[in-house]
Amino acid sequence: MNQTQAQQWLSSMTLEEKAAMCSGRDYWRTNELERLGIPSIVMMNGPHGLRKLDEYEVNFDVSECAPATCFPSASALASSWNMELLEEIGIALGKECHAANVDILLGPGVNLKRSPLCGRNFEYFSEDPYLSGQLAKAYIIGVQSQGVGTSLKHYACNNREARRMTTDAIVEDRALREMYLASFEEAVKGGKPWTVMSAYNRVNGSYCSEHPQLLNGILKEEWGFQGAVVSDWGAVNILSEGIRTGLDLEMPSSDGLGADNIVQAVRAGKLSEEALDKAVERLLNLVIRSMARKGLPVDCDYDRHHQLARTAAAESIVLLKNKQSLLPLSKGQQRIALIGAMIQAPKIQGGGSSHMKPTQVDDVTEAIASKLGEGAELVYAPGYDLESEESNLLWVEEAQAAAASSDTAIVLVGLPEKYESEAYDRDNLRIPSNQEEIIRAMAQVQKNVVVVLCNGSPVEMPWADDINGILEAYLGGQAFGGALADVLFGDVNPSGKLAETFPVDLRHTPAYLSFPGEEDRIEYREGLFIGYRYFDAKNIEPLYPFGFGLSYTSFEYSGLQVDKRELSDVETLTVRLKVRNSGDRVGKETVQLYVRDNESRLIRPEKELKAFAKVELKPDEEKEVVFTLDKRAFAYYDPEQADWIVETGDFDILVGQSSRHILLVETVHVRSTSRIVRKYNRQSSLGDLIADPLLTPIVSQLINGMADSKEKHNSEMMAIFIREMPLRSLVAFSKGTFTDEMLDGLLQQVNAVGAMSQEV
Repeated sequence: MNQTQAQQWLSSMTLEEKAAMCSGRDYWRTNELERLGIPSIVMMNGPHGLRKLDEYEVNFDVSECAPATCFPSASALASSWNMELLEEIGIALGKECHAANVDILLGPGVNLKRSPLCGRNFEYFSEDPYLSGQLAKAYIIGVQSQGVGTSLKHYACNNREARRMTTDAIVEDRALREMYLASFEEAVKGGKPWTVMSAYNRVNGSYCSEHPQLLNGILKEEWGFQGAVVSDWGAVNILSEGIRTGLDLEMPSSDGLGADNIVQAVRAGKLSEEALDKAVERLLNLVIRSMARKGLPVDCDYDRHHQLARTAAAESIVLLKNKQSLLPLSKGQQRIALIGAMIQAPKIQGGGSSHMKPTQVDDVTEAIASKLGEGAELVYAPGYDLESEESNLLWVEEAQAAAASSDTAIVLVGLPEKYESEAYDRDNLRIPSNQEEIIRAMAQVQKNVVVVLCNGSPVEMPWADDINGILEAYLGGQAFGGALADVLFGDVNPSGKLAETFPVDLRHTPAYLSFPGEEDRIEYREGLFIGYRYFDAKNIEPLYPFGFGLSYTSFEYSGLQVDKRELSDVETLTVRLKVRNSGDRVGKETVQLYVRDNESRLIRPEKELKAFAKVELKPDEEKEVVFTLDKRAFAYYDPEQADWIVETGDFDILVGQSSRHILLVETVHVRSTSRIVRKYNRQSSLGDLIADPLLTPIVSQLINGMADSKEKHNSEMMAIFIREMPLRSLVAFSKGTFTDEMLDGLLQQVNAVGAMSQEV
């Protein structure tokens, strides 16, 4: 089948049948049309594992789901910085969807982590749009290689869970384009998802499910998205208005109300049938794509997927602290204390719609025991209660006794589900107080303490100075136990790097004063400056910076080279460097490339991630890493021009191990071919005109004509005063030598010159 089939179906459908196609059949399926042989499409929750229900109605009882592989959450996988791994996981998820007759997996999520308090941050990749977009692209390519679609979500600015269905995100154009839409843009253009899911919230006054600029203007027309736009479940405000502005499908079923609304709008002339036809044709093409997979053999090895989940969890673990080389632990004869209720009930996935039923779950104690030889001993103490923050003195004393009599204490702590989940936000960045207490209690009796964190998003660590070993494991999925043991004992060299900044204190975060906002209004006052961009601009030392992560080996960078010192913005720049493993263990290193604009007419961050690569190296092995940078690596979004602009000037190429650990720097000169048209009016200043080289003859003539004394000409203060005043003020201050008619003539003249393409 091909698009011709979709057009044939469409031409045979009644208005009522078309309208019905744009609303769900039930909670998880689209409407079928038996008369024409059009089947339903089945959509189910992801993104870190398939949540398959036998029934197609609303049901959040995980026990009734079919088992599927629970991979690490997005916040964990992002720490791998490994696009090949994300694609491999996507392939596995696609196979499991095919085996379960699911056509579209609802994920991945690429909303940025504006505030670490957002309750759904575990389901999103990063605070950085480039990293988020690249990882999402790899995930999408993997899933869709199996003939299963994805649903890129939640478009856009879904950065708060509380009151999420009515909130209005007020975001200025540059922040919207350069940050919050950029991750979607990369994933849409590079991954070509079958669907994009519109968010619950509003953006600058309009609901995302009926936002003409976001849906028709940017997504479909500018980015060339060919798939279908699906509403988040229950996100539709007025379905006919959504169809008019770019929505294609309302989910779930509204029991015919949405379809009736469409029919009435068409008959009343409020919605054109042409707009409806476009939506229906997109949905029919979606049906055709899903039908292409039907009848193909099932190749789904859940045991292999469990091993992949273990590999992914191990590669996502971030070694934050390893004082005195406490890790890796010896496999020889020793006594190890396992402390914390999460030892027996680890937090492996997030709460809400993504919560699913694993095929199996590794036992942490058994996984650690499997690494130890004869004569080794494990002793367990719960230490704290997962259901309460109240301390239990007897449990604390028991844990201290176990730790004091052991060679090493491994303390597993984190955020219980009630602390972070879909539908609500966090109040603070602390782990429960009884968990903090048990960490400090361990430090009092044992110097060899390793704290392992199971949490979906950053936590404050006021106890960090007392601890020699810290591992950030995030939400590691069903194979977390085995992965943790692999890292603790050195069978896997940790290579995770933080995909978000960990602050010392919540008050240091960029959205602290404006999150969660006031009632339904959320002002993104920090603009471009979220995550490391903010910490750089304010010169705030984070607890752990973006891109940070230690290893059991060490790496050296050298030989940074660029293929050209000068280039135009229509050329690409090739960047090369060498990385050597200078330690004694095999390890993986993530090389990060940032770009800094040395001078700009608009405010820009100090540096921005524009490329990365993960390389595996044996001891003393050296490899060359090559990056290619195009125009977007140097550009910013100019709202006045509604385009991406590169300014002529010098740019620094910064290569390092994190946003705060830059090792190599090279500078290139980029020549802009961007052309802008400046529009001047009565409020423009004389300085605006002076800054435009094409207007120099006109401005010089104007200044000379206005000068009535040598003193004014020679006064620096007066020169500044004249440059800064709006053009309308020249009439009043010229004492009749410059009239309103002359001003109108001047504006006509300068705008005629400006209408000519002008180089930035």
